[in-house]
Amino acid sequence: MDSASGTGASVPNSGEGPSATGSATAAEHSSPAPPSRYESQKRRDWNTFLQYLKNHKPPLALARCSGAHVIEFLKYLDQFGKTKVHISGCPYFGHPNPPAPCACPLKQAWGSLDALIGRLRAAYEESGGRPEANPFGAKAVRIYLREVREGQAKARGIPYEKKKRKRPTVTSATVVASAAENVSVAASQGGDAGEGSGSGGVAQAATTAATAATTI
Repeated sequence: MDSASGTGASVPNSGEGPSATGSATAAEHSSPAPPSRYESQKRRDWNTFLQYLKNHKPPLALARCSGAHVIEFLKYLDQFGKTKVHISGCPYFGHPNPPAPCACPLKQAWGSLDALIGRLRAAYEESGGRPEANPFGAKAVRIYLREVREGQAKARGIPYEKKKRKRPTVTSATVVASAAENVSVAASQGGDAGEGSGSGGVAQAATTAATAATTI
């Protein structure tokens, strides 16, 4: 009796049954996804800027921050830069690969500053700032970044050219095809007007096509 009753007794839920598996799956789906690398970097940059405003003398409120303060922040970051920017009196000024070290300062690369401003501009608006009052989008900041880009390119011997808008080109094949179409049209018109006048129109159209092809 005892052995029979023991065998028939139900085993309490140990947490390994279907219900436990379903709970674990639901917990996995409900957990938020980790922030992307861009979002993590944007958050760090934003906290760094807020700390800079807090340590500013006198402390500066975010609402009173202007483009001039943003430029001050970018210049402050130059002390942590790793890009060698030659001064005008350096013998390696304009040299892309200097053969020896020099005493020119290290600064933040233009590309790093440009990407930083993009992240801070987005973080400002995500924090409730008005787009029209965004100090990171100020004209003075854009001018400063352009000057940094051009200055670093000149100091390091890196050519910078503006991208030119590509214009559609007309090839000789297109001109010849168009002229050939005109020849066929002239031929059909010549057939309606008479054999003599039609041959003259065809000859004139053929001459125009040959001239256009020669010019191309």
